[in-house]
Amino acid sequence: MQHAPFTALARVYDAIMADIEYDVWADFILSYAAEAGLSITSALDLACGTGGLTQQLAALKLEVTGLDASPEMLKVAAERMPGVRFVHGDLRTFELGRTFDLVTCVFDSVNNLTADGDLELTLRQMHAHLSPGGLLAFDVNTRIGVRELWEGDSIEGLEPLPDGSQVHYHWSHHYNAEQDVGVVQAFCRVLSEDGETEEFVETHQERGYDPAELAAALGAAGFERWEILEYPDYAPPEADCPRVWVFAWRATDE
Repeated sequence: MQHAPFTALARVYDAIMADIEYDVWADFILSYAAEAGLSITSALDLACGTGGLTQQLAALKLEVTGLDASPEMLKVAAERMPGVRFVHGDLRTFELGRTFDLVTCVFDSVNNLTADGDLELTLRQMHAHLSPGGLLAFDVNTRIGVRELWEGDSIEGLEPLPDGSQVHYHWSHHYNAEQDVGVVQAFCRVLSEDGETEEFVETHQERGYDPAELAAALGAAGFERWEILEYPDYAPPEADCPRVWVFAWRATDE
């Protein structure tokens, strides 16, 4: 019943996350880029999962590549978008041999980097895959956001699946102060039309990153200019902000 993160979950992920506004996130990112005068033709969507944001970027006629560490999630993404290139890879070590105008990494994906040094390694790879003058955009839960992830520390629901079955999910959260990570126990029960049931649990861990930590890692990774902002109004973050967005630029003369 216990599975590795983002394996069994791939089958039911889109149903559980059906209300995620990937289209609004895409507009948030591209509006920022347009305001800065950046013309985007190519994009790399990191930790793309089942392709929620990837699909939005592709719909805007961008040449998009999606990358994720989960073969199961990538399989769903590839079935959704057969014309898009998807690559299996680790955020800390991936090498695609080319650069992009835009690199994205959304929906808490950076928070899955929990070991010391992982954030800087990932930012270095992001920087290396940006074209000169290109833009990196990602969101991340702060430390307070990881400590207080959900009100009541749980979420629950019942959602239909495309094959006629249903998924009942109950996800619980607690904060491990000793390791400084948030831990989510993601329980899912799939109920088929003929009454058969399948249950599984995945355990996910997230590490929070505050603006000062993000700024230090961005500088160490080679970025010279960035903004750390709140969604959706691009305002500077308050001290108790649970989530921030980072926009970082690769220098034009590199």
